[in-house]
Amino acid sequence: MSSATGSAAPGLLAGPPEGGRVPDAAAWLLVAAALALLYLPTFWGLAGTIWASDEQGHGPIVLGLSAWLIWRQRAVLFGPGAAAPRPGLAWALLLAAGAAYALGRSQDILLLEVGSLIPMVAGSVLMLRGPRQLRAIAFALFFMLFMVPLPSSVVDALTQPMKMAVSQVATQLLFWFGYPVGRSGVIIHIGQYQLLVADACAGLHTLFTLEAIGLLYLNLVRSQSMARNVTLALLIVPISFIANVMRVIVLALITFYFGDAAGQGFMHGFAGMLLFVTALLLILLVDGVLAMLLRGRRRA
Repeated sequence: MSSATGSAAPGLLAGPPEGGRVPDAAAWLLVAAALALLYLPTFWGLAGTIWASDEQGHGPIVLGLSAWLIWRQRAVLFGPGAAAPRPGLAWALLLAAGAAYALGRSQDILLLEVGSLIPMVAGSVLMLRGPRQLRAIAFALFFMLFMVPLPSSVVDALTQPMKMAVSQVATQLLFWFGYPVGRSGVIIHIGQYQLLVADACAGLHTLFTLEAIGLLYLNLVRSQSMARNVTLALLIVPISFIANVMRVIVLALITFYFGDAAGQGFMHGFAGMLLFVTALLLILLVDGVLAMLLRGRRRA
């Protein structure tokens, strides 16, 4: 006896497999439209203000990478095999996020307005899917924290000691190599020129950006060694400091040899790119050393 077989259309319109649940595409489109309605005006405002500055220029990059990280998990997020939704927890997150967004939007508190996106996305996933899907995008939601603007009082309090330390180390290194250099606070005197070490050169935002790069690297590499991951995550802080010192030294040397116009023009942006290239190379180098040490330890 023969039987006829048929195939269902692929994608979200396919029927839910046994033991699984495929959410309706219309529900996801509704969530996407609601998020766009809420947050596109916010991002448009940020693009014309703090995202256009050196201190917060990493914001749109972090947002784009977070969206890409979520899209990488689309097979889990939209595929079959979802756990039961958690509407109770989902509504709690959505209501808290909505309240934070409303307060932040009305009072111009970017910490609440932008930060509310994280629980808003988490609540949406729990409403439509379940905890398994939320765990799949947990790192992407954590990564979004790096685009949330911090209060200026906190940034200023933490940035000033970092700028002082970077200025001191950069000045000392230039002095050891025989350059006519001195320092007054965060102002470096080299030859006839003066350089102010700004927040963008050695501030908290730079540390956050480099920490985000390091954590993204860890997520993509996905080492099974917890010791290696934790050690590298902690070492990103001194790596950031070293990269900042190198950026200040490069700017000081450009200004010393080519004048103030060169130091503040195209070369200033070049030094910023050098900062991230240096930090990335140091992260790769340190990770390679850690992997080699761990392999030697396992052999022993």
